[in-house]
Amino acid sequence: MNLQKVTFENESGQQLSGRLELPADEIPHNFVLFAHCFTCNKNLGAVRNISRALSSKGFGVLRFDFTGLGESDGDFEDTNFSGNVADLIAASDYLAENYKAPTLVVGHSLGGAAAIFAAAEITSIKAVATIGAPSNPVHVTHLLKSSLEEIENEGVAVVNLSGRDFTIKKQFLDDLKTKSLPDVAQGLRKALLVMHSPQDTTVGIKNAEEIYIAARHPKSFVSLDGADHLLMRREDSEYAGLVIAGWASRYVDIPKETNIKSSHDTVASLSGSKGYTTQMKIGNHYMLADEPESVGGNDFGPNPYEFVSAGLSACTAMTVQMYVRRKGWDLQNIEVHTSYSKEHAIDCENCEADSARIDTFQREIKFEGDLDEKQVARMLEIADKCPVHRTLHSETQVLTKLII
Repeated sequence: MNLQKVTFENESGQQLSGRLELPADEIPHNFVLFAHCFTCNKNLGAVRNISRALSSKGFGVLRFDFTGLGESDGDFEDTNFSGNVADLIAASDYLAENYKAPTLVVGHSLGGAAAIFAAAEITSIKAVATIGAPSNPVHVTHLLKSSLEEIENEGVAVVNLSGRDFTIKKQFLDDLKTKSLPDVAQGLRKALLVMHSPQDTTVGIKNAEEIYIAARHPKSFVSLDGADHLLMRREDSEYAGLVIAGWASRYVDIPKETNIKSSHDTVASLSGSKGYTTQMKIGNHYMLADEPESVGGNDFGPNPYEFVSAGLSACTAMTVQMYVRRKGWDLQNIEVHTSYSKEHAIDCENCEADSARIDTFQREIKFEGDLDEKQVARMLEIADKCPVHRTLHSETQVLTKLII
């Protein structure tokens, strides 16, 4: 997981705080906007879990606090639904300017309604996924029902939601009344995924039906059976994230991986546009090699010398275990720790010269088991006889020819 803290301005110049969730081992193929639920924030468990599930499939996800919530600037009492939509558009602009324009927007609860409204205005968005969304933003007023009369008469009221007090002004209600989600969904003309739990007691399943009926194809519905409205169970939110990733792959552009082939034991392929991130095929196994960020790489995989060190560690462990098993000794586990550097030779006669440094592998070995001193000493001797160790000490040659 690669998590970065980001900030950007909304249309009023206020700073909004977000987290950018990036894949651990690749550059994101697409970016996602995440709109959290009413009075929630970017750090809600479900928001984090869904974002991580998406990033595990190669998506970069921007989750942020709407104006007046969490770590973002502004007063919640001065915000409204239109402001949430504007915040999503500002987040889209931030991604477009600094990374890549988002192609997918995901919204939870009232954030789902905001996601649909925002998608209608963000041209780069190709797909929208809603989770437990109301079929009309005005539905949120049922959460305020005990204070509606006070808000209408006094213009403002303090409302307790999920154990927290929020000041709600009449302008918030008036703004909701001007928004017709069915009308926007009908004209959306973008792929839509509606996810909802039949057991949702906060926003009933009927809302999902109304959104689905209003929208045009391509549209899909997935039941989150057994989940609550906030997807508090980890398995529910992770499932939702993985389903969204799979569904969205039909509507956003994801570069196809080309399986490299070779008659040799290994092959490395590096595109001119990929920095130092190198696709590797080692035997029947695929993996990445890279350089650390300090030298311009992305650190998506081991560097070349780490691969060599890994080969020495693995070969040492295998060789010692092979020997011990024939002997029947009680070696329960072996750990081989190896690192590479350039050091002065042990018998160096001109150590002050940089040219006197040689390639050096520092190897430390740990044995676990009922072993005596003679057995340990013999295993250390065997470690020095592993094939990779011998190769590193022998005269080698690399024969290169051009493939035409």
